[in-house]
Amino acid sequence: MTTTAEQTPEQTPEQTTGVDVVDFWFDPVCPWAWMTSRWVLEVEQVRPVTVVWHVMSLAVLNEGRDLPEEYRELMARAWGPVRVVTAARELHGPEVVGPLYTAIGTRIHPGGEEDFAAAVRGALEEVGLPTDLARFADSDEYDQQLRASHAEGIEKVGQDVGTPVIAVNGVAFFGPVVTPAPKGEAAATLWDGVLAVAGTPGFYELKRSRDAGPIFD
Repeated sequence: MTTTAEQTPEQTPEQTTGVDVVDFWFDPVCPWAWMTSRWVLEVEQVRPVTVVWHVMSLAVLNEGRDLPEEYRELMARAWGPVRVVTAARELHGPEVVGPLYTAIGTRIHPGGEEDFAAAVRGALEEVGLPTDLARFADSDEYDQQLRASHAEGIEKVGQDVGTPVIAVNGVAFFGPVVTPAPKGEAAATLWDGVLAVAGTPGFYELKRSRDAGPIFD
């Protein structure tokens, strides 16, 4: 195989075009993942970035843990949306994941829809997918694929994190956790900071306590 001066064997297509690929793992019911996802979509508009969406599962993450009753009930309901997104990906391709996540998340988070089944049905209809995909909310048919995607994200950052997980340039992080989601150049500034820490050997953590909940705007 021959190469050109513009592309060596070590270079990926993204590197030769100057585009950063961001792998983003989310659970549709997590409000903090939602906030981060809205930020990274804004980054796509102001920086040469492409987002690739992957599912992870809070229900899987919390298996075997001693949870308060209310949160245990939420985890039982959380299986539905992530299973449907997984089934949609398997049956209709990875390109449907981002739009379906946006449609589901818009209903659950800024929309305040507590009936996850209703949110899923409305989202499927909105993005033009078969509404009978909603049946997979109660099916474990694609749980193997769901768990594999979840494991891929968690293996990049370790077990002591949650959702979201992002990976860029071979480095993965939990977060950034932010509210409200920055827009425009503010989104770009935060992204530049993520690239800076991703490029710093040995960087692991930067954190402070949250004093505000998700602000959906």
